[in-house]
Amino acid sequence: MSQPPADVVIQHGRVYTLDSATPWAQAVAIRDGRIIWIGQDDEIGSQIGPETQVRDVAGRLVLPGFIDSHNHIRLGSDADCIQLAGAASLEEIGARISAWLGEHPEVDWIEAEGLNYTAIPDGRMPTAADLDRMTGGHPAFVFTYDVHNVWLNSEAMRRLGIHSGGQELPFGVARADPATGEPTGFVTEFAVRGLSRAGQRGLRDQVPWAGDERRYRRLLHSLELAAACGITTIVEPQNSLDDLPLFERARREGRLRSRLIAALFHPRGTTDDELDMFTEAAQQYNDEWFRVGPIKLYIDDVVEPHTAALLAPYAHDAVWRGETFYTPDEFAQLVAKLDRRGFQTFTHATGDRGIRTALDAIEHARNVNGARDARHQLVHVECLAAEDVARFSKLGVVACMQPRHCAPDIAGPGHDWAEAVGRARWAQAWPFRSLHEAGATLAFSSDWNVAEMEPLVGIYTALTRRSRDGGEAWMPEETVDLPTVLRAYTLGGAYANFREHDLGSLTPGKLADLVVLSDDLFSQPPEAVKDVQVDLTMVGGRFIYERV
Repeated sequence: MSQPPADVVIQHGRVYTLDSATPWAQAVAIRDGRIIWIGQDDEIGSQIGPETQVRDVAGRLVLPGFIDSHNHIRLGSDADCIQLAGAASLEEIGARISAWLGEHPEVDWIEAEGLNYTAIPDGRMPTAADLDRMTGGHPAFVFTYDVHNVWLNSEAMRRLGIHSGGQELPFGVARADPATGEPTGFVTEFAVRGLSRAGQRGLRDQVPWAGDERRYRRLLHSLELAAACGITTIVEPQNSLDDLPLFERARREGRLRSRLIAALFHPRGTTDDELDMFTEAAQQYNDEWFRVGPIKLYIDDVVEPHTAALLAPYAHDAVWRGETFYTPDEFAQLVAKLDRRGFQTFTHATGDRGIRTALDAIEHARNVNGARDARHQLVHVECLAAEDVARFSKLGVVACMQPRHCAPDIAGPGHDWAEAVGRARWAQAWPFRSLHEAGATLAFSSDWNVAEMEPLVGIYTALTRRSRDGGEAWMPEETVDLPTVLRAYTLGGAYANFREHDLGSLTPGKLADLVVLSDDLFSQPPEAVKDVQVDLTMVGGRFIYERV
């Protein structure tokens, strides 16, 4: 019997499928949200009926929809925050705050985001005294660009009850002045504590940024941006149970247009009862549009403020190697426990000692629980010891990495990352090619809003290891080729998140998630890729974005 015609046909395209059975095609037919046929224009025949929507893409490149495997879709950027991205000095930060206060004289709190560590002189961390001079007595709450640390002024510290250096807070740890012991105004571990359930509840009644409506507005803004970037599946890597209603609301209101996978955060002290609730949430939310399930862990923090865990001391420091949040034995026992309960883990690991500790824990879990298809992920993998490269493939660990983070204008020579680890460790920086050649699965992502959300910017960086404005490549021996980087943004991300049966390639039977680009990446020099535009984004057979 003949099959009914397609709902949608895309034809006259240059279709790169990432399906080895049919690597290239010209046309795609879609019915009921799934791909039913793929092939050449002259073979399309009966796929087109009187009600079929036919879209001629005029030779443009068609790809599987991008999967952003680590995107903090709830966090930003926030329209109510002062944007400090690109501010290169305390003077420029002060000018932006002053201009914003002139436009918002009625505000109580000053909130800002995007602070780059390099804006602070002499390689030091910021202080309340720096901020007091700019804020006119208003309490001020400023995020570093990576959202791992917070900069407060004196009035904010007073309102938040910070009275001593080293004080542990619901949302971080108040750094102490080494000479006086007083709090400096710089609060570390915000990502670890402040984005936890307790941390958010501790801030919600005091700082406007943490309020429910502000959080929902940020989510909607980021969802709109994701559609425009060609992102058809988003992995939100760090949520509490309190955050799930935001996603439910977006879905109910028709605003959740990209698919979403939400990981649940397991801070230190998470109980077995809470793990039971995580399991219940994973059972409740598990369909094509919204899935809950992975568990987010931290083993270390970040390199720039010297809170990542390194095997050897930081450059220009004879002793300090950073710290892990758990002892190696504690972390091994924790990962084994979660693995035994069937959870997939996402572990934030940036320094070479943090990464090794996490790999050791996964190896321990395999030894005590038996090997299974767990697909545990290490996230960031910024500074990887050469001896540990092959362990990813051996242990079945996915490397979830963010290409834009390794750009010279963010992490390279003269910037805090490269200077902190020292030249001797630059060869360990974001080793994409080494991991790929060793057989590891790469799943690429943006880490929005730490860096730009656009996958095409990440693709450009992975291909070139250059800044957005060009210039000299940093560690170009770790670039990867275009097929490899496209796989990491599509089929690699699908595999990493147990969705390869439905997503990641343009294959009959899979969900119809795809993107149409303005130019053919395969005919562009790598340096031009960052300027290519997303023209169309489709999710489930429905166009959710079209560039005007």
